Amino acid sequence: MAMLKNPSAKYRPFPQVNLPDRQWPARTITKAPRWLSTDLRDGNQSIIDPMDAVKKRRFFDLLVEVGVKEIEVGFPSAGATEFDFISGLVKSDAVPEDVLVQVLTQSREDLIRTSFDSLRGSRAAIVHLYNAVSPAWRDIVFRMSKDEVREIAVTGAKVMRDCACAQPDTDWHFQYSPETFSTAELDFSIEVCAAVMEVLQPTPDKPIILNLPATVEAATPNIYADQIEYFCKHLPNRESAVISLHTHNDRGTGVAAAELGLMAGADRVEGCLFGNGERTGNCCLVTMALNMYTQGVDPQLDFSDIDRVIETVEYCNDLPVHQRHPYGGELVYTAFSGSHQDAIKKGFEAHQAQNDELWRVPYLPIDPADLGRDYEAVIRVNSQSGKGGFAWVLEQDQGLKLPKKMQADFSKHVQAMADELGRELNAADIWEAFRTAYHVQTSDKKFQLVDYEESRGADGTRIFVGKIAVDGGEQSVSGRGNGLISSVVSTLEEAFDLDLKVLDYSEHALGTGRDANAAAYLMCQSGDRIIWGCGIDEDVATASVRAVLSAANSAVAS
Repeated sequence: MAMLKNPSAKYRPFPQVNLPDRQWPARTITKAPRWLSTDLRDGNQSIIDPMDAVKKRRFFDLLVEVGVKEIEVGFPSAGATEFDFISGLVKSDAVPEDVLVQVLTQSREDLIRTSFDSLRGSRAAIVHLYNAVSPAWRDIVFRMSKDEVREIAVTGAKVMRDCACAQPDTDWHFQYSPETFSTAELDFSIEVCAAVMEVLQPTPDKPIILNLPATVEAATPNIYADQIEYFCKHLPNRESAVISLHTHNDRGTGVAAAELGLMAGADRVEGCLFGNGERTGNCCLVTMALNMYTQGVDPQLDFSDIDRVIETVEYCNDLPVHQRHPYGGELVYTAFSGSHQDAIKKGFEAHQAQNDELWRVPYLPIDPADLGRDYEAVIRVNSQSGKGGFAWVLEQDQGLKLPKKMQADFSKHVQAMADELGRELNAADIWEAFRTAYHVQTSDKKFQLVDYEESRGADGTRIFVGKIAVDGGEQSVSGRGNGLISSVVSTLEEAFDLDLKVLDYSEHALGTGRDANAAAYLMCQSGDRIIWGCGIDEDVATASVRAVLSAANSAVAS
């Protein structure tokens, strides 16, 4: 077997929806929808080993903590584990007053009654009824007519109504799903939903939830949006219904379909954290919520500590969150490419200098700090990286702000290390490469400052007098120049016949406060070579002296 040369012989394009006056393309999402997590039901039944009660409770508590107000806690008629967990939540008073739990049931009387029994004693709850309505299910699975399929929904709705009346102390909410909605005839889905509404008699003050699943994602997201807008326009008593979306990710566009579905008039979104669910998964609530966040819309879900959310989800599902998963993956805020690193570095510098909070950092659609991520992980260095990458790492790790020309010089040392090790370089690797390249705080240097004094001569020149350790011994030296740096250069020339010509000098504080150290950078010419030096000290003058000696050590080493 192989892929067909002519796939149209086996597959047909999904038909368009006749909606010439569609309005959704001109709309934007301006507020958060009602969110429902199906992690404890749809997500749970799609993992190799279903969660036990301990994991389900841990996941439930996480959902409450991040702000999910509607949680589908299970399929109580599936077995004792599900039933006991759900009834246990109720009996232990574990459901906060502002949270609605939901249970799912097929449209069968015994299953519906079991579902209501699992919620006995609840303050409030949602019972979610479903049956499949599409042609493939009617013709192939059930071998039923449209009338028979509609009657399944109506009969189930009557049982729901009666069960709710038998437990009047609970504030019951009803949800109905025309399962396989996305591949069913729109008018038939509306007909079935209207029949269910006739039984349950929702009102604007107590609406029914009509959930419209893309049970199998079979078309582009714009077609799903057309289906939702058509449904909303033609549903009788629309004001008494909350339109809910449940998208799957078979085509890789589950989030996009849910977003366009909201634009088309829906009110509610079902999904799982990080998109777990049957086959390719459900709509990822994290992705969709943070997509809104980056557009300035409060999603009313809190992922300030996204790594802890990931840790819990991975523990409960025993499935990893992919390294490239939007917003949450380990590598989604990481740049290895040199040009990307340079743009990000400049973006952060510009952000720190601007007078407002507007986020405009290249390659980063969201500030990683908003999700509890550290900036140190934004830029990482390997053999593909450029000078901007390791310069960023040095600045974040050591506070050093290398001049651009020094970055270019240091890049040769970093690339050599990366090629030699054949792996990603961490901050410690880069700091070690810098110390070695410029003889900073190392014991292998030829010239090492022991002590010095500076004075001013009668002619205005500066006089340097000091002791320098040379090859294990100490030597007293002195020299004269127009400034401290030139006097040290003159000293080295007179004492050790070193030819250094200063081309550029810069310095900056390392941190803030009176105890902050200083870093000094020196660009010199020695013969036909360009030599760089760096000095670090609590005193800026001493840092500049160390920078000259650093350059001298580089000159003799090379």
